[in-house]
Amino acid sequence: MAKEKGRKLIAQNKKARHDYHVLDTYECGLVLTGTEVKSLRQGRASLVDGFGQVDGGEVWLHNVHIPEYAQGTWTNHSARRKRKLLMHRAEIDKLIGRIQESGLTLVPLSLYFVDGRAKVELALARGKRDYDKRQTLREKQDRREAERVISATRRRQRA
Repeated sequence: MAKEKGRKLIAQNKKARHDYHVLDTYECGLVLTGTEVKSLRQGRASLVDGFGQVDGGEVWLHNVHIPEYAQGTWTNHSARRKRKLLMHRAEIDKLIGRIQESGLTLVPLSLYFVDGRAKVELALARGKRDYDKRQTLREKQDRREAERVISATRRRQRA
C-alpha cells in the first residue's frame, strides 16, 4: 500500500478566526488510538468546542469531537476524550510563558493529515470583543464593495 503524500484537510474551525485575534500558530502532532485514526480517515471530526491547555509541561487538546468508528468493537474510543499534543519542548516552554499573559488561549484551527500523520493547527489567540467582530465584518463588506466597483468599472471599459 502506497503512503499518502501531501496535506488532506479533515476539519476546520472557521468560527475561531471570527471570535479570536490569532497571534501565533503551531503545527502539532496528536496521540491517537487506532479507531480515532480510522474515524478521521473517513473525514469525521468537529473542532467547534475544542481548546488547548498546558498541564504539567504537556499540551492537551480538550473537547474535540472525533465520533466513534462505526466498525469498531469494544476497543472503540470515547468521542470527546482529552488528547495529548506533540510539540517540541522549546515551543511548549514558550507557550507556557505566553499563556500566563491575561486573556490568551489555545484554539484549534484545523485538523488534517500530512503524509499520513494526523496534525492539528493550534493558534495562540486573544478573544475578540463584540465591537472588534463588528469592525472585522465592516472591513470585509467594504473590501467586497470596493472589488465590485472595480470589476464593474473594468467591464464598462471593455465594452
